Amino acid sequence: MIPKVPRIALSLLAVVFLAAACSKFQADKDPTPVPGVPVPHPTIVFMSDFGVANDAVAICKAVILGIVPDAHIMDITHQVTPYSIEEGARFLQGVTPYYPAGTVFLVVVDPGVGTSRKAIVVKSKKGQYFVLPDNGLITPVIDRDGLESAREITNTDWMIQSPISSTFHGRDIFSPVAAHLAAGGDFVLVGPEVSQLVRLNPKAAIVTDKGIAGDVIALDDPFGSLVTDIPGDEFMKLAYRFGDKVPLLINKQLVTLPYVKTFMEVPVGEPLLYVDSRGRVGIAINQGNYSKQFGVTPPAPVFIARKGIPLKTK
Repeated sequence: MIPKVPRIALSLLAVVFLAAACSKFQADKDPTPVPGVPVPHPTIVFMSDFGVANDAVAICKAVILGIVPDAHIMDITHQVTPYSIEEGARFLQGVTPYYPAGTVFLVVVDPGVGTSRKAIVVKSKKGQYFVLPDNGLITPVIDRDGLESAREITNTDWMIQSPISSTFHGRDIFSPVAAHLAAGGDFVLVGPEVSQLVRLNPKAAIVTDKGIAGDVIALDDPFGSLVTDIPGDEFMKLAYRFGDKVPLLINKQLVTLPYVKTFMEVPVGEPLLYVDSRGRVGIAINQGNYSKQFGVTPPAPVFIARKGIPLKTK
C-alpha cells in the first residue's frame, strides 16, 4: 500500500520544483561568465571593396583569427564598388539595425589609405563598434543611431606586429583592432578621442509643388533594378495609389510605369515602379533587368510628377 502524502508536503514540493525551473531558465538567459567556461566573443561583421578575385579578405580574416581563434566573422559584402564610400555607407546603414549591441563592424572602403586620413573606432549610442577609415562611411549610421564616442587608432600594440604597409591598412590596422575589441579590449585603449568626424553630404531628393527630383544612386544587383534616393513616404505625398500609372523622367526620357506592391502584379517582362524593402522608390522589370534593357546606370536623374500634373520632356 502506497502511503498518502500530506497535501502541504505536495505543495512544498511544487514550490521547490518551480523555483528550480525558474532558476534554470534565468541561468540559461543570464550570460554571466562561469569560471572555466569560455565566453563567446561578439560577432565581427566585415565589409570591403576588396572583391573576391584576390587573397585580401582571407588575409584579413587570418589576422583576426590569429588574435581571437574562436572569433565569429560574418560578411556583408566584399563587392562594394571600388572606392565608393557612398555605397559602402549605404550598405552599412542598411545592415546595422539587425545586429545587437556589442557587434564589431570592420569596414574597409579606403581610397585614402596611407594618407593623413585617420583610422578610427566609432561607438554608436546603440553600443555597436565600427573600425574604419574616417572618410564618411559612418555618417548615415551616426545620423540615425547617434554618436557616443570616436577614437583615433594610434595604439601600436593593437596593430599587426610587423612593419605597417602604406597600402593595406585592412590587414595591418583595421583587422587586428577589430579582433582586440572582439576579444574584450578596452575601447579607450585604442587611442585619443576624435572631436569631429568627416561627414558625407550626399544629394537628397528635392520635393516641389510639381513633384520630386532625385537620382538613380545604385543598381539592385544582380537583378538590374534601379535604386533611387527618393523616399517612399515622400513619393506617397504625390497622391498615387496602387495600380496608378506614374509618369516620370529617367535620364530626361519620359516613361509611364504602373505603381505596384509586388513584381507579379505586372506581366513577366513588363516594367514597374515600387517602394523597395528599404523604403526607397525602385524601378524594375518583372523577371528582367531594367538597367540592361533600357541602358540606365547610376548616376541618372529621375523626376516623378505629382499626380494630375502633366509631364513633358523639354
